Amino acid sequence: MRTEQEMMDLIMDVAKKEDRIRAVYMNGSRTNPNATKDIFQDYDIVYVVKETKSFIEDKDWIKVFGEILIMQYPDESPDYPNDKENSYGWLMLFKDGNRLDLTVKTVEHAKENVLEDSLCIILLDKDGILPEIPESSDESHLIKRPSKEQYAAHCNEFWWCLNNVAKGLWREEVTYAQDMLNFVVRKELEKMLSWKIGILTDYSVSIGKSGKYMHRWLSAEEWQAYLATYCNADVDMMWKAVENMCVLFYDTSKWVAEQSGFVFNENEADSCRLFLRNVKVLDKNAVSVM
Repeated sequence: MRTEQEMMDLIMDVAKKEDRIRAVYMNGSRTNPNATKDIFQDYDIVYVVKETKSFIEDKDWIKVFGEILIMQYPDESPDYPNDKENSYGWLMLFKDGNRLDLTVKTVEHAKENVLEDSLCIILLDKDGILPEIPESSDESHLIKRPSKEQYAAHCNEFWWCLNNVAKGLWREEVTYAQDMLNFVVRKELEKMLSWKIGILTDYSVSIGKSGKYMHRWLSAEEWQAYLATYCNADVDMMWKAVENMCVLFYDTSKWVAEQSGFVFNENEADSCRLFLRNVKVLDKNAVSVM
């Protein structure tokens, strides 16, 4: 596996020799001082170019970066919005295990967007075209302090969407219930836990994608309680995961409200949990939900 130095030397050597490339910047985990460093970190690189068309049409130019095991052209997907004239990307996993996520952006497009991500480092600027940017940090990814309206809305979304999980489990529509549980309800639990962490750290940290860093600030008991919200496709196990989610969300949202001066809607939470308990034991031949 090529070392970080070897990969960066190659990335920069290509940029320096190619006249169409006028600047280079990097973002992602390799520019984040708080990210865990390991062999799976991607190289998230942007080449600022005069135009994108010639790069797109030349299917072989990316071979300079190494022998490719598998790759993706995200901007060629019919389901992926694109602006090929201004931005185009190649996601490459090489046979040596390195991964390069490379994007070419036109000068104007790069100038407009380079400041959006605080995890950005300018590596090369041949013409001085890019704006001066602050030192790389995860500032734009930090937990944001909620308003009382946001807090109430996320609480409501958590409790409301559990009724969809309940009917899915009663019907034994496991895939539907799993989707609702993990892609909707879980996100609300993750958000509430992030706000607790925000309070504990004065909103100075990032929990990472999918909350992967939450264990750094939650107690060992809380982290285990969160892990207990995951389950397999067994209906009984899913019901247990729902119950675990409810307990953790109830306790966390109440604590966040107390610490933030918000109103904790106990009636909303209790009403939802009552509904869940009724549906869990509801006979399959029932003619009424409640």
